[in-house]
Amino acid sequence: MLNPKLLDEMSARVSSLLAATPAGDVEKNLRAALAGLFAKLDLVTREEFDVQREVLTRTRAKLEALEARVAELEASRQPAVANPAAR
Repeated sequence: MLNPKLLDEMSARVSSLLAATPAGDVEKNLRAALAGLFAKLDLVTREEFDVQREVLTRTRAKLEALEARVAELEASRQPAVANPAAR
C-alpha cells in the first residue's frame, strides 16, 4: 500500500524547491510518477507487515508443536513395529 505521509513529505519538499520556478505542473507530474513507482514496488504498510509477522510466529509455534507430537507418536509406535511378535 501507499504511504500518504511519505508522498506528502516528498511533495512538500519538491514544492519548496520549485516555488520560484514557473513549472507549476511539475509537482503534480512528479507526485503521480512517485505514486506509480511506489505502486509498482508492491509495498505494504507497517501494520500489514506486523500482522503477517504475528501470523507467521503463531504458525511456526503450531508447526513445532505438531512436529513434537508426531515425534512422540513415532517413538511410541517404534517398539511395536520393531517387535511384531509382541502383538
